[in-house]
This record gives sequence, structure tokens and C-alpha cells, in this order.
Amino acid sequence: MADAATLRSRNADFWTGAAAGWIRHADRQDEIGRPLGAPAMDQLAPRPAERILDVGCGCGGTTAELAAAVGGTGAAVGVDIAEAMVTAARQRFPTDRYPGIQFHLADIETLDVVPGAPFDAAFSRMTLMLLADPVAGCTTIRRSLRPGGRLAATVFRDGSVNPWLFAAMLGAAPYLGPLPHLPVDEEPGPFSFADPARLTRVLTVAGLTAVTITPCDVTMNAPDDADVVAEWLIEVGPAGAAYRAAPLAGQASARAGAARLLDRFREPGVGYRLPAGLWLVTAIAAAAEAPSATAGPPAIRHRHPRQDEN
Repeated sequence: MADAATLRSRNADFWTGAAAGWIRHADRQDEIGRPLGAPAMDQLAPRPAERILDVGCGCGGTTAELAAAVGGTGAAVGVDIAEAMVTAARQRFPTDRYPGIQFHLADIETLDVVPGAPFDAAFSRMTLMLLADPVAGCTTIRRSLRPGGRLAATVFRDGSVNPWLFAAMLGAAPYLGPLPHLPVDEEPGPFSFADPARLTRVLTVAGLTAVTITPCDVTMNAPDDADVVAEWLIEVGPAGAAYRAAPLAGQASARAGAARLLDRFREPGVGYRLPAGLWLVTAIAAAAEAPSATAGPPAIRHRHPRQDEN
């Protein structure tokens, strides 16, 4: 596996190229993609006047949801590595309409603490799995929380319970130019935390305690529009930059190719039902400095999957 500096540079380049697709589909991602973060949002249960950190805020939808929950006497602070998405978040959710909301351009892995710390809680929807150095990123989260502050996050489990991810990419790829490097082993990517034991080790070494990892199954409900759904999933996935660089005929072929492989998730006249298998992660910030890497991880507390179709 490449070293952390190489992976971090690769991440920065990827998100610079991917940002345009996420911005274009920001409203759709907020609506259809909400179930990907809903288990963590429900578990976190943000309360009025709390200060909450949103790690990997993207175009700001989850930060705005947190801001609405904590109200004008609280604060919701989003941080993301993609400059264009942070700019979009500030435009979509201005402070005059969302009191207490802030967005910062930063790499969570290289910060000492996030501006606005200490926070009562931290939330993350599908971001921890994308960190080049997840121990560094989670250590920053822990340092940014008050002692006893809580973390709730979601990440994907493995590819077998998230088949639509492969369908969108494989269907589009033959009609596009070169795709970015696809992750292998524990490199940052959607399935880097498929093994819950690794996730537990990362959180424990970062100084987080009371770690729980719960399998959670959700469904994203998309409209019955093959062209729209295919383009959305292509543009927010690894093929997004190649898709936008392709000629119009190539884009049309890529959408058609993705739609063919996504058809098994379609209910005619109803829409697409995209199943997603997640880990719901919770932890508490310890008061002491992070333990050494030789410390043994706590036992993983597995629970039965639940169905969440918010």
C-alpha cells in the first residue's frame, strides 16, 4: 500500500476532480442519500445549544440538518477537503439563514484541532473510510471533542451488500476515458473498513473509547428515471471526472450502460431501490491522550441489522 503522503495527495486530486459532480447533484444527494447518514444522525440525537462537528461535510446538507437541530444557540461546523464543495456549502446555507453554521476548508488528518473546538459531538456520513490516514483523522476528531464527547458515523460494509456501486461504475467505464486509481486492500475507498476489527483498532488508537460497530441496512429510494439516476451515480462516483470530460455521445453511452446494470434495482412505475449495507459507528472521546498502537482493541459489540428507509 502507498504511504500516507501519497494517499493524501491522491485523495486531494480525486476530490478536486469529483467536486463538480457533487455540487451539481447536491440537492439530489441530500434527499436520496439521506439514509446513508440517518442511522448516525438518529444515534447522535443532536440537542439544542450543542456544538457539533460535521466531518466530510461536502456541500453542506448534513451540516445544515445539524444546525437546525441545535438551533441558534448552538453551532454546527462542517469541514471538508474539497474547496469547491466548501464554497458551495457556504452559498447553499448562508449564516443569515442558518445561525451558528460554519464551513472550513481543511484536511482533518493534518489539523491539530478543528476551528471552533471543543465540540459536544461529531458526526460523519461516509467519510472515515476515505481518509488516507484514518488514525490521524480520528485523532483530530478526538482532540476536537470535549472529554466525554460523542461520535456517531457511518461507513460502507463491503461490496456484496452495496452492489449498485459496482453497477454504476462498470456500466459506464467502457465508454469513458481512464478512471482514477481504484483503491486496493486498506487504501482509502468505500470498502476500506469492510473489516470491523480494523475500524475498531483505528478508533481505539485515536483515543476513542466505548466503541460500538453495528451492521445497519438502509435503502435509498430514487425516482423512476433511468437517465437521471444513472448520471447521478456516475457523477458522484469514481467515474465522475472521466464522464464530464467525455464527449456528449460518450456520456449518453455511459448513462445507458450504467442504466442497464442498474435495472435490477428498478421497480417500474415506482423507482429505484438501492440497498446499502453500512456500519453504524459510535464512540466516546477519552480525556487522556491516545493509547499506543500496541494497545488491544475493545470487543466489537455486534447487533442485528435494522432496516431504515428514511
